Amino acid sequence: MHALAEVTPARSMNFVNGDWAESSSTRVVERRNPANFDDLIGMVTLSTRDEARAAIQNAAAALPGWRNTPAPVRGRIIARAAQIMTERKDELARMLTREEGKTLSDSSGEILRSVNVLDFMAGEGKRIGGETLPSELPKNFAYTIKQPLGVVACITPWNFPVAIPVWKIAPALVAGNTVVFKPATITSFTAMKVVEIFEEAGLPRGVLNMVVGAGSEVGDELISNPAVKAVSFTGSNEIGTALYAQGAKRLMKVQCEMGGKNPIVVLEDADLGLAVESAVQGAFYSTGQRCTATSRAVVIDSIANDFVARLKLRTAELKVGDGSQAGTQVGPLVDEPQFNTVMSYLEIGKQEGAQLVCGGDRLRGHAYDRGWFVAPTLFDHVKPNMRIAREEIFGPVLSVLRVKSFDEAMDVANDVIYGLSSSIYTNNVAHIFEFIDRIETGITHVNSATTGGEAQVPFGGMKGTGVGLREQGRVALDFFTELKAVYVDYTGRKRESNIY
Repeated sequence: MHALAEVTPARSMNFVNGDWAESSSTRVVERRNPANFDDLIGMVTLSTRDEARAAIQNAAAALPGWRNTPAPVRGRIIARAAQIMTERKDELARMLTREEGKTLSDSSGEILRSVNVLDFMAGEGKRIGGETLPSELPKNFAYTIKQPLGVVACITPWNFPVAIPVWKIAPALVAGNTVVFKPATITSFTAMKVVEIFEEAGLPRGVLNMVVGAGSEVGDELISNPAVKAVSFTGSNEIGTALYAQGAKRLMKVQCEMGGKNPIVVLEDADLGLAVESAVQGAFYSTGQRCTATSRAVVIDSIANDFVARLKLRTAELKVGDGSQAGTQVGPLVDEPQFNTVMSYLEIGKQEGAQLVCGGDRLRGHAYDRGWFVAPTLFDHVKPNMRIAREEIFGPVLSVLRVKSFDEAMDVANDVIYGLSSSIYTNNVAHIFEFIDRIETGITHVNSATTGGEAQVPFGGMKGTGVGLREQGRVALDFFTELKAVYVDYTGRKRESNIY
């Protein structure tokens, strides 16, 4: 009987100038399935600053040819990527679930969203344009055009390792830029599959490059290298703020999408069944690891007891487990640091005096002991000044804040540094439109969860959530282009110059 051969773990690879290659770095970390520690996905090598610099140089060398490729042709390559992603959606969803932990249902939804983004952005290749404007002078033609920036960097988080890279990379490429992509280290194998799709779609060598590594080396090179003309970042407020400040020193374009503390406001006349179901999905699906997740329920006091009782029952019905298993609704947290962060906030909530309704601890027993599983948690009687009401937890935790009136609900909903998404549940038309006017979020919903979004609609937040131009939709191209004004004088004779 022969001994089983030892299986060599997969290793992360960089993609530079059309070639896949391992990093030469000696810094290597394990990546394991967050639902099953026994499942070693592979070894991730943290690339060096020199490797990031080489990727930038290759992107710069590929820029002239890609910039001069007609935009409709660039769009056709993106359309081909959409087709390939559709063909591989099941394989990609399984990899996403295995590496990030979300359920197969959530993974499939993310990939569908990504395909929609690719489809939409492919069409933008035929729609990129400026506008013609009337000139004050006779026989003068004034118009604007959009031109690519050059080499751009896309730095993405682990919680949407397919969708967020796609909605940054696709408009950057359609606009005529070349890209250096730095994915989150802990979802680098999913990122590799995304890049493989773009590669197979027919991108020329050097147009899209990927370097896996730490922000302290790879990320810093992307923001400090003078050949990089813009950085699009999604991640924490701490890193985004530092990155924005660093980019400002050399006047580069920087786009940051950061944290959220998204409220739902539930008024007296709300459909409570709808509000409860939306709150459960918004707070607990994807294990609460979404920047648009519902983390606060601001509820009129007269209906709060009923709302909380229903919410408790519905939360208890959720099936928590390995996201690859049928019927699972809530998966594990992504890794140990995130697990420790969420556990610390559960203790903070208890110590602050919030009423723990359900959850509040690690799940144990059976398969739970081999993964980062936390029970979906509901706190009631949370005060606006409590940390669990103000700070982003990024886990399956929902706080209920009770208020006396619509005006108080508005004050509480706006009383955080973040401003990404929000929802209101009511049938009062006046309150609906006043809420839309007054809520300080870049996205808002009426009688639907805080987490929805579509490829053709702009995405982004206000206040501490976002800085720079919006992502997705037609406006996504605004960040990745420069606007040039053109004056064509066809009189054929000298004119007096105007005051400018």
